[in-house]
Amino acid sequence: MKQPMDHETMAMRAARELQDGNVVNLGIGIPGLASNFIPEGRSVIFHSENGVLGFGPLLDESDGDVDLINAGGQFVSAMPGMSFFSPADAFAMIRSGHIDVTIMGGLQVSERGDLANWMMPNRGIGNVGGSMDLAAGAGKIIVTMEHVTKDGQMKIVRKCSYPVTGLACVSLVITDLAVIEVTPKGLVLREVAPGYTAQDIQAVTEPKLIVAKDLKEVSL
Repeated sequence: MKQPMDHETMAMRAARELQDGNVVNLGIGIPGLASNFIPEGRSVIFHSENGVLGFGPLLDESDGDVDLINAGGQFVSAMPGMSFFSPADAFAMIRSGHIDVTIMGGLQVSERGDLANWMMPNRGIGNVGGSMDLAAGAGKIIVTMEHVTKDGQMKIVRKCSYPVTGLACVSLVITDLAVIEVTPKGLVLREVAPGYTAQDIQAVTEPKLIVAKDLKEVSL
């Protein structure tokens, strides 16, 4: 039985990529959920463009503090050693290379790792936010997104047709159907959602995928 990953599972899989001591910036939506799923025994320092460093998991609205939110406006928990500063300082951290990993949403990712995630031309709306700074300044970029659009259009493409956020910047793509690594040789299919085959993933992916010899189902 084919079972696409839900948003929480995608965030959990992305969180597995975070290593002990990493400074990590989380985008809005699915990426923001990753702070809830840090593997036991790992210490990850979360950073947000609105000027907070070292926060913990998300909180429900009933438990949140209006003065303690991430860049997406979600309530986050306080942690020992957490610090606050201006957004200018937050962006200086990004631009000076102090962010080890960022997890961001995506509208399109190309076969060479180009990212488009800030503008939908057909709707005429978009917001750059910190995406371009992170695409240029973060050490590793992980993209979480649905594999195809609601109307079935492919989002992993040979060349981005949407305005590009960053060129050849994405390292890993985690969708509801698969985990795909961006390499100099092309896109490597590493993991598939339960019940899916490499052929299933290729059918909804525009570039030719390289199937890993140790291809496996996503395990958490």
